[in-house]
Amino acid sequence: MTNSWNIPHWLEKEVRERDKQCVYCGENFTPASVSKKTCASWEHIINDAKIITRENIALCCCSCNASKGQKKLSTWLQSKYCLDRDIAKEAVAPIIQKAIESGQ
Repeated sequence: MTNSWNIPHWLEKEVRERDKQCVYCGENFTPASVSKKTCASWEHIINDAKIITRENIALCCCSCNASKGQKKLSTWLQSKYCLDRDIAKEAVAPIIQKAIESGQ
């Protein structure tokens, strides 16, 4: 069984347990009814929807997800959005730090 993003139930459960706040900015997730910007959204760290692994699937806030879009992680981390919010290699979640170390 998969969700609408083709993420298997077991992986969705694992990622939801791991990512309790945005993997980029650290913002606590809110229900969409409170704020669409801070509700959780699925993120493909490497922008390829076919890569559905625990290393590539994460939860981030809609604001970070919208800003990152299809940009490569290393490029996005140098953007004004990230600079303005102190989103840097040292501040992101361990799953993102691993992706950076692997050249993303």
